[in-house]
Amino acid sequence: MPYAPESSQDRTFLEQAIAISRRALEDNGKTPFGALVVIDGKVVGTGTSSVVELHDPTAHAEIMALRAAGQALGRHLMEDAVMYSSSEPCPMCLAACYWARIPRLVYAATSRDVADHGFQDLRYYRQLALPNPERELLAEVHLDGDLREGAAGALSEWAARLLPGRPR
Repeated sequence: MPYAPESSQDRTFLEQAIAISRRALEDNGKTPFGALVVIDGKVVGTGTSSVVELHDPTAHAEIMALRAAGQALGRHLMEDAVMYSSSEPCPMCLAACYWARIPRLVYAATSRDVADHGFQDLRYYRQLALPNPERELLAEVHLDGDLREGAAGALSEWAARLLPGRPR
C-alpha cells in the first residue's frame, strides 16, 4: 500500500494521542503511550498503556483504544477507521491493527525513539522476523500427530459452519 499523505485531521488527532500519553506521566505505574481510533472524523475509542495497572501485558494503548472502539461500535472489524498513536506500535499492537483491518495508521515517535528510552519494540520486531528455531525470546514447541489433527479439526468445523461449501 502506498504512503498515505497527511490529512488535515491528522495533526489534531495525533496531538490528542500525544496528550493522552503525557497524562500517563501523572499516573503512577503508567507508561507514556496514547492512542485513539477515529471514524469519519469522530473519536470512537481511546487508550493509554495500562499494562502495570491492569496486570495485563496486552493492555497497550492501541489495544485499549481498539477494545474501547469495539465496545462503542459493537463490532471488531474497523475497515473505516484510522488509528492514531503517540508512538509507532509494537509488533503486537501493529498485528491488532491488522486483525481489526484498520486501513490507516498515523504515529509520531518511531520505534527507534521508543528503543532509545528502554522499550524492547525493535528487539521484538527483529525476533519475529527470524525463523522459529532462531528466536531467542521464546521456546516454541510444535506438537504434531493427534493433537495437531484435533486442533486443525476444530478449525475445519468452524470454517464449515461459517463458510458452507468451502473446500477442505
